[in-house]
Parts: sequence; structure tokens; C-alpha cells
Amino acid sequence: MPDAAVATIGFTQSTAERFFERLIGAGVRKVVDVRLRNTSQLAGFAKADDLAWFLRRLGNIDYAHEPLLAPTETMLKAYRKVKGDWDDYAQQFRALMAERHIERQFRPEALAGSCLLCSEATPHHCHRRLVCEYLNEKWDGALTVRHL
Repeated sequence: MPDAAVATIGFTQSTAERFFERLIGAGVRKVVDVRLRNTSQLAGFAKADDLAWFLRRLGNIDYAHEPLLAPTETMLKAYRKVKGDWDDYAQQFRALMAERHIERQFRPEALAGSCLLCSEATPHHCHRRLVCEYLNEKWDGALTVRHL
């Protein structure tokens, strides 16, 4: 399977200017929003409709919301609000991806040139990284992942 270049990015702790510069500079063609809810008032410039407009207008970048690649509300609440353990959360999310068979819902070539978006500033404790790792396991390393 040929390599598909995929990026990941979070929008918190970033200005709009820096956020869009990173996407455009990386040559991203499509942002795949992997947040469960993409309309929060706390999202600022990253609210779904605004984000799609900014991406198209500033960088000619497409936008898609893919909640299939997001954790459940219960998982998020247990991890964020109750201060759950990251390893437990990651294990539960990997099991959810397996249950959803996300590797059958997408193809590496369809993700080529895309950037997975969520709110976390870094990929270390973020489900966007887990999505890439899971898909790479299922697709024999077909994704070349770069965290912006």
C-alpha cells in the first residue's frame, strides 16, 4: 500500500493566524474534524461553519466532520470531567474504533493530504493521534503522520 501523508492539529493555545498558517504551510487539502461536537461556543474560530468558511477562503481547504472518529460523550466525560486515566481512555477509545471498524469506513488514499483536527494543543494525550496509530496498525503503516 502506498504511503498517504496525513497531518494532525489542535486549535487550543493557538491564534487563528498561527493555526491557518500551519495548515496552509503544510499543504493540507482537507481538514477532517474528529471532534464529537464541532459547534461549541468555546471553539472560537474553530466552530464548524466558521471553520469551513475560513479554510475555504484562506487556503482553499475542504472541510469534513467525521464523528465516527470521535470518542463517545461518556468516554469524554469520564476522562475530562472526572479526570480519568489516559491509558484507560486510550484503551477504551481503541476498542471503540475496532467496534466501529473505522479501517473499513476510510481508505488511506482518501485521507492523503488531510489533517485530523481536534481541540487538544498537542497530540500526546489526544484521540487524533490514537486514530492515526489505529489506522496505521490496520493498514500496515500506510499513513505517514505529521503533527502540526
